[in-house]
Amino acid sequence: MRTIRLAGIGLSAWLLCVGVAWSQPTVTVPAPPQNVVQLSANGAVDVQQDLLVISLSTSRDGPDAATVQAQLKVALDGGLTEARKAAQPGQMEVRTGQFSLHPRYGRDGKINGWQGTVELALEGRDFARIGSTAARIQSLTVAGMSFALSREQRHKAEAEAQGMAIDRFKARAGEIAKSFGFASYTLREVAVNATDQGPQPRPRLMAMEAKSFASEPPIPVEAGKAAITVSVSGSVQLK
Repeated sequence: MRTIRLAGIGLSAWLLCVGVAWSQPTVTVPAPPQNVVQLSANGAVDVQQDLLVISLSTSRDGPDAATVQAQLKVALDGGLTEARKAAQPGQMEVRTGQFSLHPRYGRDGKINGWQGTVELALEGRDFARIGSTAARIQSLTVAGMSFALSREQRHKAEAEAQGMAIDRFKARAGEIAKSFGFASYTLREVAVNATDQGPQPRPRLMAMEAKSFASEPPIPVEAGKAAITVSVSGSVQLK
């Protein structure tokens, strides 16, 4: 009796598994898309860089940290006082940068002095004002110079380049459809990406209007142009 009962249980379990397998729905594999073309197009605009950043800095060295820190503070205060005289929202902004202080070690591994660095940055659209102000600051020296695009300038250039890229994408899709004997196409998917690359600035003495800000010769600067490129890539269904 025990053997027959176990066999019955095994048969029931097997029938249950078969029933579950039979009850599972059939998965339909979709057919791969037909007449789909991948393509891309670019739009590029050269735009004048309209933001200038001049970084000024100085370093001090002394036997104790308090002395070096006090000297750095005097240098920074002098630079800030001079820079704030010409500061103007949007045209020239003034901001402090790095203020670092660290020990100097001798050959015996012991501290034998302290070194520190302080930075000040002038940033804005008025190149003449920024260059002349930097030239007037005596407590700090120019450590670096860079150019960039303002948010408004970048947005305008990207919008123009994007329009060019989209028009070229649509024109190319239409040409491909026609070449393959189709009447039109529909857009399946698309991706839009923007990049920019600016050349190195070409130094040049600034214009005469800079002299109205100071008697010192202005820092020679000239911005270059940045190339804003927008790429549009995706796929279309030929119809």
